[in-house]
Amino acid sequence: MASTSSLPFIGTLPAGTRDAITDVAGVTVGHRTLADGPVQTGVTVIRPHAGDPFRDKVPAAAVVLNGFGKSLGLVQLAELGVLETPIALTNTFSVGTVATAQIRACAAANPETGRTLPAVNPLVFECNDGFLNDIQRLAVTEADYLQALAATDADFAQGSVGAGRGMSSFQLKGGIGSASRRVAIVDGTTYTVGALVLANYGRQPQLVLAGHAVGEKLAALQHAPKEASEPEKGSIIIVVATDAPLDARQLRRLALRAGPGLARTGSVFGHGSGDLVLAFSTAYTVPDRADRPMPAVAMLHDTLLDGLFQAAADSTEQAIFHALWRATPVTGRDGNHRAALGELLPASSLSPLV
Repeated sequence: MASTSSLPFIGTLPAGTRDAITDVAGVTVGHRTLADGPVQTGVTVIRPHAGDPFRDKVPAAAVVLNGFGKSLGLVQLAELGVLETPIALTNTFSVGTVATAQIRACAAANPETGRTLPAVNPLVFECNDGFLNDIQRLAVTEADYLQALAATDADFAQGSVGAGRGMSSFQLKGGIGSASRRVAIVDGTTYTVGALVLANYGRQPQLVLAGHAVGEKLAALQHAPKEASEPEKGSIIIVVATDAPLDARQLRRLALRAGPGLARTGSVFGHGSGDLVLAFSTAYTVPDRADRPMPAVAMLHDTLLDGLFQAAADSTEQAIFHALWRATPVTGRDGNHRAALGELLPASSLSPLV
């Protein structure tokens, strides 16, 4: 695997300690990876805090850049502006299984869920990994979600792991990538914005790395797969976290700013692509019951959001680079193969392309 130290650094804002979404304090990530011949898939879980999000809900908002997707939970999220389970990523055909696992986990922790307590709103995002993974096997189980949940930590793997195991991006191996940026606002307060992507999108001729249109050169270098000339069929899920005190309206605005970061890599949000962004804040939580006090939080003024917007765009673009660079090659269903960017550039350098 090529070292990320050779990658261009996007933007002028500094990264957090890990250059990952978990630089936002309290956020953790875990994976369950299934890699067995034609089964190349998995689950990735993002926990917004260490507690129970059904009891202590997290402000959140989502935007759909292109809606060719089958994610679950977005209607209630849009209405109420909070998430109440960990965020789960998986393959398209495993959404139902993972949602069931989230419901069972919530009911185990809160036995009156759906009875005297409201029903829980599971939140599951997906991309189609069917090129490498035999998606019809429905290999992901409820236990896989629970294992990914139990594995959540501030330090986590990226690349061909978890939900990213079978994903493709620009006819290369895609997968999980993450990055973060730190933002100082005018009063001297510093906030962190982190992004995590499930990259499964892009046509190779359109690939752009740090402003360099390298797709055509890369295609020639690897004798591009024939589908490089076909219409866009992939997807990307982007999760943006911040510790800045924002409400759901402001978080929707922040989520939209992941779009420029995605576009800079060569995406045009193609017809067949499911491009979804979720943004949440860890600055406060919303209690589940009216007899518990609501938080008294001074929200950040809208005129101070530009730095956060820049951080969302830059960390998204950087996270996509990390997904490509940290991926390892995978051979899966019917012998289908995806080479990794680091495999094609063994000198750990972009110089053959830019």
